[in-house]
Amino acid sequence: MGSSELLIVLDRDDGAPLQRQLCDQITALVRTGRLRPGDDVPASRALATQLDVSRTVVTRAYELLRANGVIVAKRGSGTRIAPGAGGVAAPRPRTPTAAFAPQPPRATDRDSALWQPWEPAPGRRPGGVIDFRHGTPALAEFPVARWRQSLHDAYGRADAASLGYGPAEGSPALRTEIASLVRRSRALDASPDHIMVTSGATQALDIVVRMLVGPGDVVVIEDPSHTVLRQVFGCSQAHVVPVPVDQQGLRVGDIDACVRAYGHDPARVKLVYVTPSHQFPTGFILSGERRRGLLAWAYEHGAIVLEDDYHNEFTFTGERLPALAAERHRDTVVHVGSFSKTLFPALRIGYAILPPHLVQPFLGIKWITDRLTPTVAQDALADFIRTGAYARHISRMTRLYRQRRSRLLGSLYEHFGAGVRVSGEAAGLHVLVTLSGARGIPEEKIAEAAAARGVRIHPASGYFVQDPPAEPMFLMGYAALPAARITRGVALLAAAVREVTSG
Repeated sequence: MGSSELLIVLDRDDGAPLQRQLCDQITALVRTGRLRPGDDVPASRALATQLDVSRTVVTRAYELLRANGVIVAKRGSGTRIAPGAGGVAAPRPRTPTAAFAPQPPRATDRDSALWQPWEPAPGRRPGGVIDFRHGTPALAEFPVARWRQSLHDAYGRADAASLGYGPAEGSPALRTEIASLVRRSRALDASPDHIMVTSGATQALDIVVRMLVGPGDVVVIEDPSHTVLRQVFGCSQAHVVPVPVDQQGLRVGDIDACVRAYGHDPARVKLVYVTPSHQFPTGFILSGERRRGLLAWAYEHGAIVLEDDYHNEFTFTGERLPALAAERHRDTVVHVGSFSKTLFPALRIGYAILPPHLVQPFLGIKWITDRLTPTVAQDALADFIRTGAYARHISRMTRLYRQRRSRLLGSLYEHFGAGVRVSGEAAGLHVLVTLSGARGIPEEKIAEAAAARGVRIHPASGYFVQDPPAEPMFLMGYAALPAARITRGVALLAAAVREVTSG
């Protein structure tokens, strides 16, 4: 979601030169208002890296754009969209709006069983363990000094309002910055008034469930999916129905049949949860045809699509699609994101982008259950984004994660050859690894043998509701591990697999 990125896809099979395609697409972004006068344009080197083209392609496109009056460049201040470009007027500065009036939340059922909290595995802390745990970014690489500066500046500007009980919907400054980020990187043109800041993405998901789902309703989830999400949905006393995923993502055409197979009426479906940009845990990307089919299905059934857009910031191929909430029937989509993986989990800042009719009900629950996410931290994050520090961090982390991903894939193929299959390598911070050469060996036995060698890997079969994998499958995160540790860890894993298969 970094502001250094633009949602551009070049067609190498098209006869048009790449620089012409790039020029045309940036011009189109300006004309549709997704890029606006004064917006920064990525540096030529950064955009060339994102699109996997030579820097010459980008510089020539920028020359055309300057000649056409679309962009302007000044030494020391970078390249920006020109004033009046595309006939789009520069937006007027927003003034902070008053907090929305809260509404009482709907009653929730007290008899639901609470989900079991996650506990770290024994022995996880020792520094000698090589842990391929997913979901952990490279925290050692976070620019703490630069973040401290944003915090210092935010506290320096703090007044009685920002130190007190701030607006439940979040800081106006941060909501404006989030609106700019998703407009540029996800083609999602959302008003800041429709953006609610939350204490992480999980809180946003929980509030959506409380708001929309009651006993007897149906929630559709992907299969496989994250166990915590199944528990969050289960607390609502809804009927949770899994629908299979394949290489094109959620099998939308199977929704009705799956709901009926569980003994429920598809008309009772209130929510469909999807991870379209990097399906968890397979990493598959929801195809264009499935995206259109899902939105049409939800519109026809009066259901809401809950789009969890985790990991969209880190994409390693040219395939980048807009957010579901940016497409047709956008009023049927709630878009949820967070800064846990891009910055650090302890920040506890996420957000939900809502259709207009859901803003007040969502805010009512947020206000009564949590009241506010700390305002000064939000203002610091807004400063971090506005000054370009966020974009620089995303760019640097994308390069680092690309290197670590390449090292993991190379090591896996080096040690396992044709005996390994990998999915999800196009994006995100983990891959799903199937050890087809160890078919018939329980995952737990391999994990135990690896742990005895100081390597922690995480079985994936528990994420499947139906049809668990017939071959040992593991979710392997790589973001937090230096390349040398990845190389060593895979070598030790291979030795463990040889031990259990030969025994």
